[in-house]
Amino acid sequence: MSSRPAPRRAQDPAHAGVADEEPTTTDPAPATDPATPPAADSGDETPEGERRAGRSTAIMASGTLLSRVLGLVRATLVTVAIGLSADMADIFEIANSLPNVIYLLLVGGVFNVVLVPQLIKHARDADRGADYTSRLMTLGTLVMLAGTVVVMLAAAPLMTALTRGWSPEKLEMATVFALWCLPQVFFYGMYALVGQVLNANGRFGAYMWAPVLNNVVAIGAIVLYLGMFGAYRAGDDLAGWTSAQTVVLAGGHTLGVVLQAVILFLPLRGLGLGLRPRFGWKGIGLRDTGRIAGYTLITMVATNVVLLLCQRYVTSATEARDRGELRIPGTETWSAEMAQAAIPGVAAYNMAMLMAVLPHSVFVLSLATVLFNRLARAMGRQDMSAVRRTTAQGLRAFTVPLMFCLAGVVVLAGPLGRVFGSTAETAMVAGVAVGSVLLALALSIPFRSGSFYLLRVFYAAEDAKVPMVVQVSGSLLMLLLSWAGAMLLPLWSMALWVAVASSVSYVYQFVLTHVLTVRRFGDYGLASVLRAHVQTGLAALAAAAAGVVVVWLLGGYTGGFAWNSIGTALLTCAVAAVAMGPVYLMVLRAMRFPELDDALRPLVARVPALGRLLRVG
Repeated sequence: MSSRPAPRRAQDPAHAGVADEEPTTTDPAPATDPATPPAADSGDETPEGERRAGRSTAIMASGTLLSRVLGLVRATLVTVAIGLSADMADIFEIANSLPNVIYLLLVGGVFNVVLVPQLIKHARDADRGADYTSRLMTLGTLVMLAGTVVVMLAAAPLMTALTRGWSPEKLEMATVFALWCLPQVFFYGMYALVGQVLNANGRFGAYMWAPVLNNVVAIGAIVLYLGMFGAYRAGDDLAGWTSAQTVVLAGGHTLGVVLQAVILFLPLRGLGLGLRPRFGWKGIGLRDTGRIAGYTLITMVATNVVLLLCQRYVTSATEARDRGELRIPGTETWSAEMAQAAIPGVAAYNMAMLMAVLPHSVFVLSLATVLFNRLARAMGRQDMSAVRRTTAQGLRAFTVPLMFCLAGVVVLAGPLGRVFGSTAETAMVAGVAVGSVLLALALSIPFRSGSFYLLRVFYAAEDAKVPMVVQVSGSLLMLLLSWAGAMLLPLWSMALWVAVASSVSYVYQFVLTHVLTVRRFGDYGLASVLRAHVQTGLAALAAAAAGVVVVWLLGGYTGGFAWNSIGTALLTCAVAAVAMGPVYLMVLRAMRFPELDDALRPLVARVPALGRLLRVG
């Protein structure tokens, strides 16, 4: 989000509300984005400002990218340790993802939407904002501490409310895990609070690099777990689980979040503000939030609550595994372990969601930030022609990475699922389970990013009401569809059905946002956007054909080499990507696709040699 201080100009608070992405736990950093660096603000149009913005963005992006890569490594190791389509995997996933969501519901929106502009403003005070920051951090610390204590006391009823049909044994184990994980709520809050203070004072890197430490610690904990207890084996159940396993797994992840927050106090001390506890909170800025912040807070709370409710329906599959009469048709003759692993649960759903949102997170967010600044400047000049032109430009540029990723997901869903399918005897069927959910989510890839970007146009116009209506109504549609599925469909299908509901919701959000954008700002050139999608779609089909040949030759569609291990699955994905990439780019070059250079420029800026190879101007 942009964090320009009062007097208020275009802000993009939706990033903080995380209403655009389902929360997952693969990257254990809280699902918030730091304030956009002041250098990148819409008001800084000088060459030096652009260079500062570029440096800040590069530092932040590199930290985010490394954190996500390590998050994928962590997620893979977790499945090796406790499985994927397994009871313990779902129990841990519920407990370890809950602190992030609770943090967001407690104060996440307040920290990002309300207090960031105040921090920026007070950083210009004579004391550089020391007095205000001291009072803010004192209040934030007390609120987070009190909230953490309350949710820990309510751990048992929370687990009951957030699961559906779980046995007393599963609920008891989930409660124990929650008690180890819920202290993360406090440290997520401190990480966000200290990080925003650093951002307000021009220190951007530490906030984005701290999650790298988090992931490293979590990976170390899982490696320790594997050394002490070994890898997951088909048939492992709750009865054989020990307290030591809980301490190493859950305690290790919580330790990572603790260190993620604590490490930020080093650069905070380097600011030289002389911060100390202060308890006078009158005039701290909580009432002066404005309509934009209010609408954004409503959006954040509503969408995250809906996601928790939808996740509750997915938990039905966990209990279905233990009931033999609820097997997937065609698995009646399978062993109990194989039949159970074929049913995707919360862990499989979140893993598939992680892969589905990666294209948006890696490729779209950074480009959307740059284009948002252009939109904000055009809105400030009341240049609606420039607004429409920038809107179409962004939607066309996004098609380059998104359509390629969509083709890759469809071609490689099976091998990608196998990467996260663990090393147990059931790894193949677990990989199929997560791959099927990933395919159901694949449809949402272009629509998620399209609606996300169109909503940025409204934020640039200082209108957060339309994004609230779109996102809340889309979330309610997903909830309604999930509820209907829970009433009508077998329990084993719930993860797959909720994934379908999520994709339908994003299609709805894009269509509605498009209609509202045209009504408000005029035709932004949908025909050119559709033409770009047709061109990239044709290139993606050609690339997919090359990928299918590679995957087929490596046994990806016949249960062969690609399914033998995590390593062979990764190799299959890598070889297929190497085959698909050049085909995709060559077809786009042959069609003289105009936005190809725009889409590739952020990537080649970090790797100049790649720019020369791809002939990016």
